[in-house]
Amino acid sequence: MRKLILIVNDDGITAPGIRALAESVIELGDVVVVAPDSAQSGKSNALTIDKNLEINAHDFSVEGVKGFSTSGTPVDCVKLAISKVLDRKPDLLVSGINHGSNHSINVIYSGTMGAATEGTVEGIPSVGFSLLDHSMDADFTVSKKVAKTVAEEILKNGLPQGVSLNVNIPKVDEAEFKGILVCRQSKGHWVDGYEDIEGHDGKTRYMLKGEFKNPDNEEGTDEYALKNGYASVVPTQYDLTAHNFISEIGNWKF
Repeated sequence: MRKLILIVNDDGITAPGIRALAESVIELGDVVVVAPDSAQSGKSNALTIDKNLEINAHDFSVEGVKGFSTSGTPVDCVKLAISKVLDRKPDLLVSGINHGSNHSINVIYSGTMGAATEGTVEGIPSVGFSLLDHSMDADFTVSKKVAKTVAEEILKNGLPQGVSLNVNIPKVDEAEFKGILVCRQSKGHWVDGYEDIEGHDGKTRYMLKGEFKNPDNEEGTDEYALKNGYASVVPTQYDLTAHNFISEIGNWKF
């Protein structure tokens, strides 16, 4: 039986990145896309619990790929795919290719990685792909090669229970691309601020702004890899327990 590959994203089903991802893995198995009908960036692991959801067939324009759009978040898409669209659990879940980075702290906000994490919760080997280019005209040539390579390795080797992969690809052409590095997540984060927006109704509203700060440029981090022309692969997990602190906090007098 051919492998079954589920594709999800957070940029929406019409985004060029998800089409590029489908094209990159189509040779590896039967591909089904279940993606949001509108952009869902920054949704992380959000679920829709306050309204009913829709699933609609979508002409995905990649030969051999079945497409469906939903009115939900990326995590909703994974759950709906498993419960209502597919006839068996996928052998692989690939999420993306996101327009924009999900390295460093971005991983915790990412709808792309939210979908991959949900796949992992469901026991599906899962990976999220992101390209450091927000443009809808982005060149996915390098990204497609990286996605196919990583997907093939996951199908061949599997992933540990509870672990997904976060893959980021630099904005470089084929000649500049140096390869793939397995890394740790850097400590880079956003220093936030809000811009005042004056409305026609006289009310002041606020638009989130921010500046990315990274005190952690050491070799071996995703930030280092991307700045030096490599794609970064970071194993991530949904177990958020601070295991190294359990013994110390156990001595507290609660």
